[in-house]
Amino acid sequence: MTSSSERIGIVVAEDDPDDRMLIEDAFNENCIPTQIQFVGDGEELLAYLRREGEFSQLKGQPYPSLILLDLNMPRMDGREALQQIKSDKELCTIPVVVLTTSRAEEDIVRTYCSGVNSFISKPVTFEGLVELVKILVRYWLNTVQLPPECSR
Repeated sequence: MTSSSERIGIVVAEDDPDDRMLIEDAFNENCIPTQIQFVGDGEELLAYLRREGEFSQLKGQPYPSLILLDLNMPRMDGREALQQIKSDKELCTIPVVVLTTSRAEEDIVRTYCSGVNSFISKPVTFEGLVELVKILVRYWLNTVQLPPECSR
């Protein structure tokens, strides 16, 4: 569990600038003390998690407590990034929640088979997103017991 004074580390893989802004606003609306890092695709997500390239200054810092992952992104999509995360012994314990516009049964089945922790279709209203963020934080960061390297 996370104490209310701790800043929660979350990485959001989302290529759409408007969706990024809405997600950040939804966290702010809930007054949740977060440190959100946005990345634009799967390659950037993996570089961030592995502390490579522009993220090399983060070496030795804790991993995020949660990854919010869009599926449809340029360069490397969320499906491929998910497979790489879940096959990496250093990263595989970080909870990954797919947050996407897709409602395709194939995407749902494929991501669960790849090890995703949860699959959520993006709400169509900002109010729905605010409520979703409240539920995500309550469940993933205040209710469940995360592995020690993730519970920051």
